[in-house]
Amino acid sequence: MKLYFASGNAHKTREFQALVDAGELRGAVEIVSARAVGGMPRVEEDTGAFIGNARKKARALREKLQAISPDAGAWVLADDSGLCVDALGGAPGVESAYYAGPQGDSAANLAKLAREMRGVPDEKRGAYFVCVLFLIGPDGVEHVFEGRCPGRLVREPREGGGFGYDPLFAPEGFSRTFSELGDAEKNKLSHRARAWIEMARFLNTVKDR
Repeated sequence: MKLYFASGNAHKTREFQALVDAGELRGAVEIVSARAVGGMPRVEEDTGAFIGNARKKARALREKLQAISPDAGAWVLADDSGLCVDALGGAPGVESAYYAGPQGDSAANLAKLAREMRGVPDEKRGAYFVCVLFLIGPDGVEHVFEGRCPGRLVREPREGGGFGYDPLFAPEGFSRTFSELGDAEKNKLSHRARAWIEMARFLNTVKDR
């Protein structure tokens, strides 16, 4: 089963494939980047909601796939995710990718968040990552899955792997940040991992149809 992923982000594509390969669907599901079909159509992520943005991306890629080969049924997957910080009233939230401006500069986003949180005491640094997965089947039926990972923001970004806000976010029960934990550990407890677990349960019931 191929899942056409409505993103040109190579890191996200690899992350989702790693989630597939770590579970029961290993070998049964392939995550195919939108790059494989000429790239992701331009989508304005302007709905103000994770589910709304994910829906727009999934529908845009599905429309492109149908234009290329109208008779070919395909599964299309989109995600929208972000970091919600308690002390900032839920910001950056759906604007996580563009927190520091429309250029979508990940390093600038991280630096801005660290700056905004500089005077916030430890007991008020709660935050959570959220991921919404929007799946469209070959029959056009739409399915939604959501995952959240609660945690807190550390005082300063910490070096390591990961991307985005990972150097600043420590998941609940851990003193290390996502960037310090590494991909293998992160993929067991991240917001995407939790959303994927829900979706994998569904895919397991339909993959052989």
